[in-house]
Amino acid sequence: MSFPSHIKAVGIHKTGDFDVIENLTLPFPENAPGNVLMHYGGVNFIDTYFRKGLYKIDQFPYVLGTEGAGTVAALPSDPSVVNDEEFKKRGLKVGSKVAAYAGNVGTFAEYASIPWTKVFPVPESVSLQTAAGLFVQGLTALTFITESYNVQRGDYILVHTIAGGLGLQFAQLLKERGAIVIGTTSTKEKAELAKSYGADHVILYKDENVVERVLEITKGEGVHAVFDGVGKDTFEDNFKMLRRKGTLVSVGNASGAVPPFPPLKLVEKNLKLLRPTMGNYVYTAEEGRFYSSELFRFSSEGKLKVQVHKEYSLTSEGVQQAQKDLTGGQTVGKLLVKIADEE
Repeated sequence: MSFPSHIKAVGIHKTGDFDVIENLTLPFPENAPGNVLMHYGGVNFIDTYFRKGLYKIDQFPYVLGTEGAGTVAALPSDPSVVNDEEFKKRGLKVGSKVAAYAGNVGTFAEYASIPWTKVFPVPESVSLQTAAGLFVQGLTALTFITESYNVQRGDYILVHTIAGGLGLQFAQLLKERGAIVIGTTSTKEKAELAKSYGADHVILYKDENVVERVLEITKGEGVHAVFDGVGKDTFEDNFKMLRRKGTLVSVGNASGAVPPFPPLKLVEKNLKLLRPTMGNYVYTAEEGRFYSSELFRFSSEGKLKVQVHKEYSLTSEGVQQAQKDLTGGQTVGKLLVKIADEE
């Protein structure tokens, strides 16, 4: 297979507001670990954290995008990789459908050279659009409800912004576990969508007192765990809604980073507080294979679906608009950057 000398990508030369996002023309990436022809890139809040400088960038230009789905364009040639038992178990071939959690490699590009440990086979029954829409948010939800707080049947679980891409994955996986799912969202339309994905109770935070409603639903006991991707704006109230020995999982910072707080705040109910990242739950090749296989098994069995809000073009204008829409709070489900048609 012949490859182009240069590729199109979207990224930044410096951190800042939306206008720092620009079109890039880059040399074709060296096939150090293996190349993936990208078809879709997933849009996530972490992209905005890198763009604003909240998360460190080692060098510029920086290609945006931390996840995507596509087909294998070239395989690793290093004997230590080719002979690795975990690599063999993936069964990757040129042309294989894959999803990738690329970290700082950047997936908003025509091709990406991604370490094989971050490239996962996608079953034939799952489309690349579904794989891209499901992958990072689905893996985040699956690992967090297993390792951050191991959700059990009958647990009361609160998920903030449950109609977003991550929230809808939480709703489905929590319901599969047998939990009683409580969510927050902004509109009746979003509430109905979340209920169709498995939420039992959805609270309209603009119209209702969230703390009072949660305590009412749980008969004054509070929830076993809170998964909170909002951050600063919801942090304090979470402590009022957790029961004794409850767990607060700080998932993200959509409204800003949570403020400093005294650890003694946890003493009143013997609470646990975590700020995990999915990457550390799929850190090893074995962990990644286990969780990605589980995720795509659920998808193949029809237990996980993806609500795609919109597809955006691989242009600076397209990615700028995607980030504006995501941070504006008006989106429902997953945002994707379309890079190439599925074959």
